[in-house]
Amino acid sequence: MIETERLILRQWRDEDYPIFAQLNADPEVMRYFPELMSREESDAQIGRFTRHIANKGWGFWAVELKSSGEFIGFIGLHKQQEESGIPHAPLIEAGWRLQARHWGNGYATEGAKRAIRYAFEQLEAPAVYAYTPLQHRASQRVMIKAGMTNTGDDFNYPKIPAGHALERFCLYRITR
Repeated sequence: MIETERLILRQWRDEDYPIFAQLNADPEVMRYFPELMSREESDAQIGRFTRHIANKGWGFWAVELKSSGEFIGFIGLHKQQEESGIPHAPLIEAGWRLQARHWGNGYATEGAKRAIRYAFEQLEAPAVYAYTPLQHRASQRVMIKAGMTNTGDDFNYPKIPAGHALERFCLYRITR
């Protein structure tokens, strides 16, 4: 478990599954993803996140508000392999996905900064990266507020079909 001023980043719990499924089926939250996720896809994603955290001690952690204990999404780190198709891979990626009603409170930035600090202090990563579709300005603002800078290495994200409106991504980085 990792804490910030207002957040707890922790391992996933059974009660997170239905809330995360709702988050992944929300058109507003998933606006910059090629499609919404089914309950089965969402549950499988939590399974992957949970196993990674159990095996490595870090990953995309469940996020809860300290003030209420409410689960609001995920923030954390993921290792992208060399064959991922992402520039500069292999790399450590910072990522987040929060319920829309919690946007605009600085939670993503607060959690991202703490995850980046974890990557530098615990994983001794030389750099941490984040990426998003070019159109996703709010996510880019989180990256900037977390201290990251645009590498200028825009790329076609390999998991999005060629010609899709969200195919082109920007890549941000912060170094130790």
